[in-house]
Amino acid sequence: MSDRVEEILSWYGSDSPGVLKNLRWMLETGTLAGTGKMVILPVDQGFEHGPARTFAKNEAGYDPHYHFQLAIEAGCNAYAAPLGFLEAGAREYAGRIPTILKLNNSDSLFSAEDPKPAITGSVEDALRLGCAAIGFTIYPGSEYRNEMYSEFREIAEEAKASGLPVVLWCYPRGSGLSKDGETAIDVIAYAAQISAQLGAHIIKVKPPTEHIEQEAARKVYLSENINISTLSDRIEHVVQSAFDGRRIVIFSGGAAKGTEDVLEEIRGIAKGGGFGSIMGRNSFQRAKADGIELLQTVMEIYRQSA
Repeated sequence: MSDRVEEILSWYGSDSPGVLKNLRWMLETGTLAGTGKMVILPVDQGFEHGPARTFAKNEAGYDPHYHFQLAIEAGCNAYAAPLGFLEAGAREYAGRIPTILKLNNSDSLFSAEDPKPAITGSVEDALRLGCAAIGFTIYPGSEYRNEMYSEFREIAEEAKASGLPVVLWCYPRGSGLSKDGETAIDVIAYAAQISAQLGAHIIKVKPPTEHIEQEAARKVYLSENINISTLSDRIEHVVQSAFDGRRIVIFSGGAAKGTEDVLEEIRGIAKGGGFGSIMGRNSFQRAKADGIELLQTVMEIYRQSA
């Protein structure tokens, strides 16, 4: 048993043995097993952005089995997807990699200033499919944020009672924020705090920029000399904002970009003490061998920082 995994599990003292078993399953799977770091493959973009935008760059990705294979062969800690994709491969790949059922999703056929995802799966579905955890998205900054918080509270309570950890995608977005504010350092740190307070076991946020959205926060950042000049400084602050690093905080890979841009960002996340990445389009939109190579390079960066 890894001392680091034992330390991380000790942070979740109110949770049942079932929840801790599934957290351990994810933390002790794949290339990064035992390091306390995580790289997760998420494939919810087909629902969120449409099939052509998501899979046409690498047509193998239209096949749900492809993503199970990619996650397993690359050595990921877990694979996350909506109900349909997991159902399509759950029998063939049962037990071969921890899976995370994404319980709510949005589509891009209708765009609203204040987004709110639809609930598209259940805790019962996750148990039926042998999942290690459930995932859920909230949008702080949206007019409907309080409804999302309430939905998450109910689902998280049911999941924890069923022995399933909860992974929270926390993406600030909506009429309460500017476009730059969606990734502002004060907003992302706030999102990490909200996620931890809502009871998430694993928190997923975007890498923060140096922009400060809230004037009240700007005054504190200046008066207290909070260093946000580099990505690693900002990552460190976000992790600190999640109960002083006592919650697992991982960072999204974002839109597709060049390999060196991806790796430079990962180096900043690793240096700042981030727990890992959840990387979709930058891996599965490449040829399989290239996607595996990228994921394994990312894992090596995190392994060296562990």
